[in-house]
Amino acid sequence: MIQAYEWLIGTRYLSGARRQGFISFVALMSVLGLMLGVAVLIVVLSVMNGFERELRSRILSVTAHATVTGLQGSFPDWPAARAKAMQDPEVLAAVPFIDAQAILSHGQHVGAAQIRGVDPQLERTATGLAQKFTQGNIGQLTAGGYHIVLGSALAASLDAKVGDSLFLIAPEATATPAGLQPRMRRFTLTGIFNSGMYEYDRALALVEIHDAARLYRMGDNVTGLRLAIRDPWLAPRVVHDVALQRLGGNFFVSDWTRSHESFFRSITVMKSILFVILLMIVGVAAFNIIATLVMIVKEKRSDIAILRTLGAGPANMLGTFAIQGMLIGLTGTLLGAALGVLVAHNLENWVHGLEHLLGTHFLDASVYNMSDLPAYVESVDVLKVCAVAFALCVLATLYPAWRASRTVPAEALRHD
Repeated sequence: MIQAYEWLIGTRYLSGARRQGFISFVALMSVLGLMLGVAVLIVVLSVMNGFERELRSRILSVTAHATVTGLQGSFPDWPAARAKAMQDPEVLAAVPFIDAQAILSHGQHVGAAQIRGVDPQLERTATGLAQKFTQGNIGQLTAGGYHIVLGSALAASLDAKVGDSLFLIAPEATATPAGLQPRMRRFTLTGIFNSGMYEYDRALALVEIHDAARLYRMGDNVTGLRLAIRDPWLAPRVVHDVALQRLGGNFFVSDWTRSHESFFRSITVMKSILFVILLMIVGVAAFNIIATLVMIVKEKRSDIAILRTLGAGPANMLGTFAIQGMLIGLTGTLLGAALGVLVAHNLENWVHGLEHLLGTHFLDASVYNMSDLPAYVESVDVLKVCAVAFALCVLATLYPAWRASRTVPAEALRHD
């Protein structure tokens, strides 16, 4: 165990090194390098955490937690199935939907869209999309009115505004005496939403479920049921229980973790890769600690020899110089953690200020699915980074401390 005099001598040697120009500079670079490495690691991991949380929140605001669809693309007798699904205590809402593809035309502008037929009243209970409207509201979708709601990016690409008429062309043809004719219908744009997810804002269009059923000739059938789960993380288990135990099976089931698995898996892999790469900065700081302690050991050879002749053993010398490395490591780690947390908490505001100053935008929503740079600090990540950084610093002290403990008093004092 480290005794009081070892702590006293170790801290005195370290403070004495600060009065030596070059040794002081190397020690300062060790602390700064370690602080920078820890701070960068915390900021990067926080950005990845914020990106994941924001992406998850936006996905869940647009799509359902889970879906149950028919094997043949249609779901007959869905009112009875909905009633059975609602019997599950984990299911908060079950709403019917129709999912189809279409081409939208407005003047000279044409674009593909994913058509979602929804019940406006029930839709409010399943997702938060009804709260994402920037113009109009979901209640304006009325049966027989042939109204349509577009995502903001889709409306912009079509150059369409609320009140404009659009043609919806279904990818199915109708046989007429003149031959096959595409099935189309005029719709009136009554609302625009902005979910914050470019993937949906660019492709999703909402229509009233009965209008969608008439257009796609589905009769009283729907594509499936969309479920809102009390705990979204339990969606995979709950949707299987509903399909097998409540509905008797023979359905396709999916949930938000499966439909967006690639997003979250890529974030997890990226976090691991960045952690390893940026840990090299901490490794460089650890090498600087080795250099600092080696120079201190070389400078204090006479002092070490005197201490050895007074009865200090190799373990005492090992502890004396290990203290110095650990103090450097602890200082750099704590300063880095404080700096990293500070930067992460203010990163979004600073990025917005820099974008305003430079007149540019760093994140393209069409590529990153969001235009902001959110950051969320998780205490587990901070503890993990600090623990790994401090462990590397402790390992870096072993060689210089071992060299100090191996000093032979007679050889060290021979020329003194």
